[in-house]
Amino acid sequence: MLQRTFLPRFNWKMWFSTLPQVDWFLFVLVVGLSTFGGLMIRSTEMHETSIDWWQHWIFAGIGTFIALLLARWRYEFLMQWHWIIYLITNLSLVSVIIIGVTANGAESWINIAGFNVQPSEFAKVGLIISLAAILHQKPATTLPAVFRALAVTALPWVLIMLQPDLGTGLVFAAITLGMLYWANINPGWLVLMISPLASMFLYNLLFPGWIVFALSMGIIAWFTLPFRFLSAIGAILGNFAAGKVSGIMWGLLKEYQKARFTSFLDPEKDALGSGYQLLQSRIAIGSGELWGRGLFNGTQTQLNFIPEQHTDFIYSSVGEELGFVGAIAVLLVFWLICWRLLVIALKAKENFGSLLAVGVLTMIAFQAVLNISMTVGLAPITGIPLPWMSYGRSALLTNFIALGLVESVANYRPRKRIY
Repeated sequence: MLQRTFLPRFNWKMWFSTLPQVDWFLFVLVVGLSTFGGLMIRSTEMHETSIDWWQHWIFAGIGTFIALLLARWRYEFLMQWHWIIYLITNLSLVSVIIIGVTANGAESWINIAGFNVQPSEFAKVGLIISLAAILHQKPATTLPAVFRALAVTALPWVLIMLQPDLGTGLVFAAITLGMLYWANINPGWLVLMISPLASMFLYNLLFPGWIVFALSMGIIAWFTLPFRFLSAIGAILGNFAAGKVSGIMWGLLKEYQKARFTSFLDPEKDALGSGYQLLQSRIAIGSGELWGRGLFNGTQTQLNFIPEQHTDFIYSSVGEELGFVGAIAVLLVFWLICWRLLVIALKAKENFGSLLAVGVLTMIAFQAVLNISMTVGLAPITGIPLPWMSYGRSALLTNFIALGLVESVANYRPRKRIY
């Protein structure tokens, strides 16, 4: 008599028992936002044969599985491998410069088996891990520790700007500033680090204000830095120099980058050219009014008035088809996600886990705020996608990997005592 052989049954109960403290509320928010993103991508492609919305859901499913695996894995092991991760991150960015594929004016992709992979997206997670490790070892309470962190950021940032990818460069800067703040940097040092960028804008927009701003930076340097007199003079001269060289920096930008800035300030000036996308996005969001035109019924969205709407301008379809209520609901979901990330950072068992969570929080919050501001005309177009909603395989997987690392921090935090 033949005996039946059975494959071992997967024990779901045991598998989930290894995730006792995972933040399921955060997980549900992210998966729900990704599902909703696929639906809105479908809305932008109703009259096309594209399957981008299906791909978005497929890669969201893959990302969810990766996030669950990472949540079960102890994140502390990353401290032992952070320099290897940093090396791989930079090598991938170098490979883009050598064999990269150019699209939309930037050489940011590598073609692998017919798929365009964007290493700069994965580099965001690599930077977060590297900064978390070195700031865990030496908090940003001294100038040498701050310079060490800035040096770690500088190399991948320069490689990204060589592509050039201004949007990702801004995300790198935001991640670094956010993690330095969490690592107890002197707030005055943060202000001094940001001041040259502010001087560039004030010099061209508000000249008297630029002079007052530069002098105030000297006062901050006097009270926060050693060698008070020299530091104050250096801060003032540095801001004066930043304002003066702003014209040179403008000349180094690509033509499409210049067009994005000029169209942001005055989109009507070139309504059929560089300002077209922004104007159409504002028209779409405004026409949604309170309740929207209804899913799959937006005229701007269905008639493809907004180029690349399924990627960077996906929020405009939300505003048109679901109205003010739908747009505010998306903002509320992002606020809840950021709140849960902050809670995990506060409850982490050590600085490394807390810094990982804050790095991810800064990355998600900055991208969401800048992307949404871009679609309503409050910020220049930078090519930054809306996390978990915009179409983009590399960006989507990166955000799920980041989610998995944060969930691992939550999973292995000190357990609550139940009396």
